[in-house]
Amino acid sequence: MSKTTGTNALEPASEHLSRQLGPRVNWFVYVFLILFALYHYITAGIGIPVDYWHMGIHLAGVLLIIFILYPAFSGGVAKRRSGLLAPGGVPIQDWVLGITGAATALWIGFSWEGFDFTFLGYPIRLQQQALRQGAPAPIDVVFGTLLIAIILEATRRVIGLVLPIIILAFMGFALFGPYMPFNILKHPGVDWSQLINNAYFPAEGIFGVPLWVASTIVFHFVLFGTVAQKMGLGKLFVDVSTVIAGRFMGGPAKVSVVSSALMGTISGSSVANVVSTGALTIPNMKRLGYPGYFAGAVEAAASAGGQITPPIMGAAAFIMAEFLQIPYSQIVIAAAAPAFMHYLGVFTIVHFEAKRLGLQGEPAENIPRAVDVIKRGWPTALPLVVLLYVLFSGYTPYMAAFWAITTCIVVGLINPMHRMSLKDLADAFYEGGRNALAVGAICAAVGIIVAVITLTGLAFRMGFMVTNAAQSIGSALHLLLTFGPIELLTQQNLTLFLSMLFIGIACILMGAGIPTTALYIMLVTVAQPAFSTLGVPPLATHLFVFYYGIIAEVTPPVCTSAYAAAAIANANPWRTGLMAFRLSCGKILVPFVFCYSPALLLVLPEYTWLEFFHTAVTCAIGVALLGIAFTGFMNAPLSMPLRFLLGFAGLASVHPNPWTDVLALVIAAPIVAHQYLFKRTKPAGAV
Repeated sequence: MSKTTGTNALEPASEHLSRQLGPRVNWFVYVFLILFALYHYITAGIGIPVDYWHMGIHLAGVLLIIFILYPAFSGGVAKRRSGLLAPGGVPIQDWVLGITGAATALWIGFSWEGFDFTFLGYPIRLQQQALRQGAPAPIDVVFGTLLIAIILEATRRVIGLVLPIIILAFMGFALFGPYMPFNILKHPGVDWSQLINNAYFPAEGIFGVPLWVASTIVFHFVLFGTVAQKMGLGKLFVDVSTVIAGRFMGGPAKVSVVSSALMGTISGSSVANVVSTGALTIPNMKRLGYPGYFAGAVEAAASAGGQITPPIMGAAAFIMAEFLQIPYSQIVIAAAAPAFMHYLGVFTIVHFEAKRLGLQGEPAENIPRAVDVIKRGWPTALPLVVLLYVLFSGYTPYMAAFWAITTCIVVGLINPMHRMSLKDLADAFYEGGRNALAVGAICAAVGIIVAVITLTGLAFRMGFMVTNAAQSIGSALHLLLTFGPIELLTQQNLTLFLSMLFIGIACILMGAGIPTTALYIMLVTVAQPAFSTLGVPPLATHLFVFYYGIIAEVTPPVCTSAYAAAAIANANPWRTGLMAFRLSCGKILVPFVFCYSPALLLVLPEYTWLEFFHTAVTCAIGVALLGIAFTGFMNAPLSMPLRFLLGFAGLASVHPNPWTDVLALVIAAPIVAHQYLFKRTKPAGAV
């Protein structure tokens, strides 16, 4: 238990190894995390305690276990001798930090109603929290300061330095507003007490929406994913994928795409998808003849859809529903078509790469019979059916997760074809608790950023800067793209395109060291005011930032999914990352599509089914054309000029405009027709 990594379903976590613990502390952590998971599971069914108590209990458990499991530095991974200065192999200072963090997290609950009693002859009085709001007591400032420092250190231990440094920069912005270098960024500044008030007291800051979602929804879906894996749902997905795609050209690679898409419905994590399905699909692809870097890239790119594939998406998707005040089921529906476009893009490149390399499918004897797969595995699909039924019946997401987990437990314990033991169930609860540690720390940490943004109005300042820059450049480009009465792009569309480009680049660059959830919360506050002035619906704006935050998972230099896949494939990580980025072309383009034409999201009432089908069809064609251009092969090798033309046609097609659709058709049709005729007329033995 003590040697596993901190991989986190629903959020990429630290790749640092946790420290090796003594047997007693190891057992304590195991039992604690099982009880921690049980608390969340039971309260999801019978009723979650009041928010400040529930979030306090969640954060207290997260901080305590993080300081036990994760050393301050990588050199502390090795097992230490137990003693007075390191009980159970954990340095005494880490015990102090963990216990202090738990105490400061619980202080809000204990002090909510205030105190008025005498201790050893000394009167101890503290007003109730509602009366301290805006004017925190000195002890609140002390506890709030300690909690911020401990959260930053816990975050550093699980995901590294980048996010804590950014949080410190935000805090510096709040404190030193009058000294900012640009007038648009200057503000009167706040004192430390006011910053603690916003960051520490509930409703904003640490005990705000991100931590509430992490403790009431994300944890439960993480737990569902681990229990569902233990009871055999993951194996069913792989078997079904093999039946569907294994026999076709490049079979194992297509199995990777389909199985990762299915696994994405329960994992909500790119890295979790890679390590769960990649261990099988990557060796199969290499055995068939795919280069190692390409096999790893296929798995990484397909698995990167884990955070965008309904019904269980990344942690940021649950936070999105809270921010937008809409049912999570609407997020699920809205994400369906864009997720399909991502997998279509990966599948297209995989198919034509297999044709280029002349790779065949799996031998018939390696493919299970569909009847046997369904007969053996259908009970394991019941929890997913229950999850969807409860979720779309209007109940809360955590209630849907509760009934799905309950179904997992019942099916797992009674299913004779894949029976789960009590030890398996205990291990699943332990893994679920452990897998939620990083996202809990991250959500608490980004709450500090939310507090600063709310306190200073930073989001509107940054949004104004983005919009102004885009308008200036857009007006110049508009003149170049207008030919008499034909206007390929309006000035508003150009301004929107440039605004999206700036935000997308910021997402990719900042995503090099920041998890998706933190990145989403930081940048959506900038994108929302910028995009809203250009007529983009809030849901499309939020999904745009969410999708581009996930693209960092397969964008070098830091692409955790690609590096995990490269390790399994024993391939060059950089080359794997670059290929995974190429394979993810659909995910790169689709956010632009649903910002220009939000009809693709389905749930917005002002758009018709006709607009949806038009947008979906042209987007799919564009993604497929880009896939062919990236591969450089259809039925014969494509020269570089033809690849460039197909790529341009693909870009034109994804923009929902009749003129650009016609332009794409005029460019692409002759190339595709020539490739089709080449297949009909090529001599025997031709490539």
